[in-house]
Amino acid sequence: MLDLDDEVYEYPFRVTDLKQWVYCHRLLYFLVCLPDVRPRTYLMEVGKEAGEEEETREIRRSLRLYGLIEGRREFNVTLRSARWGLRGTVDLVIWVDEPAPGEVIPVDFKFSHRSNEHFRLQLMAYGLLLEEISGRPARRGFLYEIPLRRAVEVPFTPTLRVQVHKTLIGMKEMLESEQMPVPTSQRARCVGCEFRRFCNDVM
Repeated sequence: MLDLDDEVYEYPFRVTDLKQWVYCHRLLYFLVCLPDVRPRTYLMEVGKEAGEEEETREIRRSLRLYGLIEGRREFNVTLRSARWGLRGTVDLVIWVDEPAPGEVIPVDFKFSHRSNEHFRLQLMAYGLLLEEISGRPARRGFLYEIPLRRAVEVPFTPTLRVQVHKTLIGMKEMLESEQMPVPTSQRARCVGCEFRRFCNDVM
């Protein structure tokens, strides 16, 4: 069996693992089964630095960017759920008190020009965790595209919620079997992948 500590046993996946799974199932396999081999890439470092800079700008911004008049911001909120088997840290949470029962809104900073499907899935997962810990509804979230200085609203629809559930089922099946999944069918994604050297069947 995998040598995992107690936290990882209870919360085996990070929220960011959902986007990895959607992009390519093998990415998550390597991250979970070979956790010490992933190199830090240039884009990872750029994204991290951009997110930190964005937090400083966010403090000065009005909530009108999110269509809100009032709300309380909380940065880098750590979340865990044994029910979902997830753990993670969301960049920004906006707490809205009125009208009752209020609302909780996750915001994820992305160094990207597009709000892709895997980003929306990750944001929905943050919403589910926030609902669980707060008891407040999470009806929507926002992907903040740093290069464009644009906030894209993502409604948390029943379809998106079901998609998160189904994705987690597939991830858990992979973890339990410890079998390497097939590679993504979109082989263009393999060209710049940091794990390409581990995939002997991908040219």
